[in-house]
Amino acid sequence: MKYIGKLLAAALFVASGVGQAAEMAPDALVKETSQDVMSIVKKDKDIQAGNSKKIHELVRAKILPHFDFQRMTQLAVGKYWRQATPAQQEALVNEFRTLLVRTYSSSLTAYKNQTIDYKPLRMQPGDTDVTVKTVVVQPGGQPIPIDYSLQKTGDGWMVYDVIVDNVSLVTNYRGSFANEIRQSGIDGLIKVLADKNRSAENLSAKG
Repeated sequence: MKYIGKLLAAALFVASGVGQAAEMAPDALVKETSQDVMSIVKKDKDIQAGNSKKIHELVRAKILPHFDFQRMTQLAVGKYWRQATPAQQEALVNEFRTLLVRTYSSSLTAYKNQTIDYKPLRMQPGDTDVTVKTVVVQPGGQPIPIDYSLQKTGDGWMVYDVIVDNVSLVTNYRGSFANEIRQSGIDGLIKVLADKNRSAENLSAKG
């Protein structure tokens, strides 16, 4: 899990205004907004210095509107999702969203000089589920393939999974979530996620 956490900053580059995104093709959305986010990161000295408030603001403004956290959480929880009550499902989505936002935010400052290679989109007319393939090119490092799984919704194209160097974000969490549920139940998983988020928040406040 630490491995994918280090790479997740590369997955920050999907977002835009909701109205604009609803009119854009999925590959155009990824390309245009990734360049926007990268430009902000490179120019903002506070973000590069680790200003948590500005980083969180960037993540909330540029990322949250275009990630389908409901579906992401459902896929990550897997077969246990249907066993959860509506209240438990809501709690899982909220805690998983917070966990991912903090993971993204903590990794964002590591990306300064990367470029992104956008692969041609394979999409048929009428498709509502597509994969946008990109490669993050790092100076002096190995290129990292980043694939985005998107579905078309009433609010436009929404990301529901990110595959970093052939490792699915959803699948990566599914194993650990299942283990926790088997040991402590769904409430146990909610508590684990809440404790992690609380610890991260306290650490951020001290910093």
